[in-house]
Amino acid sequence: MSKIDDLDEGLSGEGGDNNGIIGSNSGGEAHASGSQLKLIVQTFLENKLAIVGIALVIIAVLFCFVGPLFYHTNQVTTSYNITQAPGHGHPLGTDQNGYDVLGRLMVGGQSSLEIGFSVAIIATIIGVLYGAIAGFIGGVVDTIMMRVVDTLLSIPTLLLLIFLAAVFRPTLTLLIIVISAVSWLSPARLVRGEALTLRVRDYVKAVRVMGGGSRRIILRHIVPNAIGTIVVNATFQIADAILVMATLSYLGLGLPPPAANWGSMLSDGVNYVYDGYWWLIYPAGIAIILTVVAFNLIGDAIRDSLEVRLQKR
Repeated sequence: MSKIDDLDEGLSGEGGDNNGIIGSNSGGEAHASGSQLKLIVQTFLENKLAIVGIALVIIAVLFCFVGPLFYHTNQVTTSYNITQAPGHGHPLGTDQNGYDVLGRLMVGGQSSLEIGFSVAIIATIIGVLYGAIAGFIGGVVDTIMMRVVDTLLSIPTLLLLIFLAAVFRPTLTLLIIVISAVSWLSPARLVRGEALTLRVRDYVKAVRVMGGGSRRIILRHIVPNAIGTIVVNATFQIADAILVMATLSYLGLGLPPPAANWGSMLSDGVNYVYDGYWWLIYPAGIAIILTVVAFNLIGDAIRDSLEVRLQKR
């Protein structure tokens, strides 16, 4: 193993705690890192709202992806059994096209969750790499890269999404790409701020002295030590993507029929708001609210856990 590899091993975990000391006790570092992780997990689990958020997410995933395996409905062919009130055979009734609302809620949740998780992953990866490079290099490169971000942020997000969705025929893949294209800007700014702080740490200077390149420093030290900010932002990205998807679908720019999602169900149900067909509105609306709130609760809990870790260091 080379000296630079030895240095990376010595600086693994929480780089800021090593203060650039090469050859420190690896066993002690592993114990300290384990203690920090244990403190984070313990603080997170002590947060009752976090447990509620996790429970809601698990229920949503099981409901949307496991539920259809046991509750079989036809979500492709319309029927004449329209706007039937909840009752035997249709626990949540049927919609204006004769689709079973409970089954449609399950199928619609699949696309909403898939978009939420996919957008969070793609936007986080792009934003983290972009922000880490800008913050680490600094200078003119940082200025140019961040002016690009500022320019894109100045464009109204909803207007851009509506334009793209109107120009191209919406598909699940296209919506993921379109929403990701406007969602990476926030993590880029956050990670860039972290990189500006981390790049002047002693352990980064030590890696440079030992011959470590920029790529190695960014991937092995800058990004890992900004993981707290990255994870917290990713949970909020999921909730934001679900809301954006619901908004586009509400405006009629979501997945075309017979594909379903919670936003389109809510949009269709609003047309019957004064007819007393509550089952066309409330189930989809409640599903959106509970899922978004669940991810926000998890994100808040992770952020609080990391802040407690920093306060006790």
